[in-house]
Amino acid sequence: MILQLLFSLLLFIFPVLFLFVLAKKNKSISRKPSSSSPTPKAYPLVGHFFAFYPNRHRPNQFAAEILQNSPSATFVIRGFFGSRQILTGNPAVVQHILKTNFPIYQKGDAFRFPLSDFLGDGIFNAEGDNWKLQRQVSSHEFNTKSLRKFVETVVDTELSARLLPILSTAAANKSLLDFQDILERFAFDNICEIAFGYDPAYLIPSLPQSKFAAAFGDASMISHERSSAWVPMLWKIKKLLGIGSEKHIATAVSEIRNFATNIIREKKKQLNDKSSFESVDLLSRFLSSGHWDEKFVTDIIISFILGGRETTSAALTWFFWLVSKYPHVEKEILKEIDQNSEKSERRSAFDEVKDMVYTHAALCESMRLYPPGPSDVREAVSDDVLPEGSMVKKGMMVVYHTYAMGRLETLWGKDWAEYKPERWVEMEDETNKWRFVGRDMYMYPVFHAGPRICLGKEMAFLQMKRVVSGVLRRFRVVPAMAEGVEPEYISYLSSKMKGGFPVTIEERTETQSTY
Repeated sequence: MILQLLFSLLLFIFPVLFLFVLAKKNKSISRKPSSSSPTPKAYPLVGHFFAFYPNRHRPNQFAAEILQNSPSATFVIRGFFGSRQILTGNPAVVQHILKTNFPIYQKGDAFRFPLSDFLGDGIFNAEGDNWKLQRQVSSHEFNTKSLRKFVETVVDTELSARLLPILSTAAANKSLLDFQDILERFAFDNICEIAFGYDPAYLIPSLPQSKFAAAFGDASMISHERSSAWVPMLWKIKKLLGIGSEKHIATAVSEIRNFATNIIREKKKQLNDKSSFESVDLLSRFLSSGHWDEKFVTDIIISFILGGRETTSAALTWFFWLVSKYPHVEKEILKEIDQNSEKSERRSAFDEVKDMVYTHAALCESMRLYPPGPSDVREAVSDDVLPEGSMVKKGMMVVYHTYAMGRLETLWGKDWAEYKPERWVEMEDETNKWRFVGRDMYMYPVFHAGPRICLGKEMAFLQMKRVVSGVLRRFRVVPAMAEGVEPEYISYLSSKMKGGFPVTIEERTETQSTY
């Protein structure tokens, strides 16, 4: 058995090494093609390998360049031995796969299997009746009453008791913070409260290490590496042998599931004592609806923690960096914050953030340029034809690339590279106030679209706007980077700022906080 495995491994390693050497010798492929570069050239047997391999460390940027040079914003990627998948940034194609022909385009095994150890059958990875059930029960968590409670208890408590004191101390001590790490901790505490009814206290002044949080990050990263592997058989063999990154992910997943199982068992005990316990969190809702199977519930909760921890922190990280570069945007946001503050005595925090129109636009614009999730994939379960004419065979994957779509001149104009919240608002003559102007969800699928549109979209905006209001009202976030240096956008299951986001914090004076 072992000899057969080693033989199979060698069969895969030798061709990969051969291709690696060829790719190194191929001088015609640039690591950073210009925006005027032609689309990549395919070769017999290896397809577009020679184009993609040199750009493997910048896949999102390379995908944007390809689609910018594709007339229909759709490109057929050719893999080994004639395999194909379709890359698109065309809104008509996105609508076709996410809505019009939704039953044909599923998550598929190529997407689900690499993530299955980590996410199991949770809502991000589920299909069919299982997905419908999870979505139906979860939707109750995102009604107005729950959202109001989330903002006015969970978010406000974490903001006032933890985040702002940490920033105040950093300002007083003139110390350097990794703001990406701080925001991830904030989001992790928030989502654990709303999903589990559990406070991990990850954002406290000592900034403790957490086995659960670290395991979550490791499992996310390795799952992404699996799903983007050129030769999936390699990680499958490592999994079978229990070596390398596969040994690491097994340890991380075990830590995550043991932690979740203990919380579930404690929650079950609390639910049995109905006289002293109110079911308010997502976990309680699932248990109360009769779903007591621990694996089923654990899968659901892990998916929601992934969504809540990774996405809002990523969006806020890039938002604060962009605002620091565009003082006029910060000034307009401060103006809106101050106007809302004048009414705050007679309004709830929920109502206050709900009406932050320009801030909402600024967040939309930052996620256009730096979406929390750069792309998503669907697998065709039958043959089809896309609106722009591409033939799709059963089993083919269609990848819609949100990061690339935010960089298409055909969608956003010649000034697409500019951070411009005004794309999303217009001034009302009668009231002299901003009015939000939404974009088509298939042109801007940051929260996905169609039947699988993100349930937590409104919750995410409320949380982000509350953080922006609380932080910018009192502080300036100043990036500690060399002048002209732009952070690098990388992604695992969600996006990151490579190397973190080093900042200093400055307390605003009264004059600085006014517009």
